[in-house]
Amino acid sequence: MRTDFKKGEGESYSPLTPRLMVQLAAPHTWPAAILPVLIAVGCTVATRGVFSPLMALVLLVICILMQSSVNTFNDYFDFVKGTDSAEDNVEVTDAVLVYNHVNPRTVLMYAIGLLVAAFLLGLYVIFQAGFIPLVIALVGALMVVLYSGGKTPISYLPIGELVSGGVMGGLIPLACYQVLSGTFSWMMLLWSVPTIIGVGLIMMTNNTCDIEKDVEAQRKTLPVLLGRPKSRALYHGLLVTWACAIVLIICLWFAHGIIVLPFMVLACYPLMVGLWKNPLIPASRVGAMGQICSVNVALGAFYACALML
Repeated sequence: MRTDFKKGEGESYSPLTPRLMVQLAAPHTWPAAILPVLIAVGCTVATRGVFSPLMALVLLVICILMQSSVNTFNDYFDFVKGTDSAEDNVEVTDAVLVYNHVNPRTVLMYAIGLLVAAFLLGLYVIFQAGFIPLVIALVGALMVVLYSGGKTPISYLPIGELVSGGVMGGLIPLACYQVLSGTFSWMMLLWSVPTIIGVGLIMMTNNTCDIEKDVEAQRKTLPVLLGRPKSRALYHGLLVTWACAIVLIICLWFAHGIIVLPFMVLACYPLMVGLWKNPLIPASRVGAMGQICSVNVALGAFYACALML
């Protein structure tokens, strides 16, 4: 636990400017929040024929606020625990507290504020759709805090990929589908398998590249336990499963969207090949994160398009 950020009286910090607030929110990770909502919209259109654009927009903003809160909490706890440094192959925009003289307590308040804003917007959703999305949201909020905070954060355990994928890729579409369609259906979890895998792979990309850093920080992430060769093998298997899951779901439940699949393959194949070849080492971390986010956007967009047809 680092204590060098505790300044004495008379010492001042740099202000938390709007630019730094955006950097903490990490917009490049927002596909993990946007795509699950988009998939829920697609499933609602496919099964119910209609949906509310206003409610979809509110849900989208809530999910982006929660994702931004997760990112900010993670930056804060990584900084105060001393696991982030300028030598970790992170971009300047990905480590605000490392590269900027900002008060960590202000960053913590900002993270909490994002979470509160999400819940305030959620009151409108609850008023319109009942308490089922509230229960799901409370589970999600608990995971947000436990992911980076607490004595043993989830990010230090080999279940980080499962939790992040399950919450962002599974619970969010489940809640959004109930709100948009007015019907609670466990089938939405099955239809969300591609987003569960996609979001989980964002986490796995980061953790595989950070194996050496995480070993030093005494993190027991899944890639740390498996080692890089086995982690890359599992990673490649999940990439294949991800694409196959989309094809299978469309063919079995949303057959009108089959026409989209050839275009998906042609557009996403080069992106997948580039990600497949990435060694997932510290030096390639920045590129790998860009690649996995690009694949998420591409596959997610084609999947949602196929659903809507």
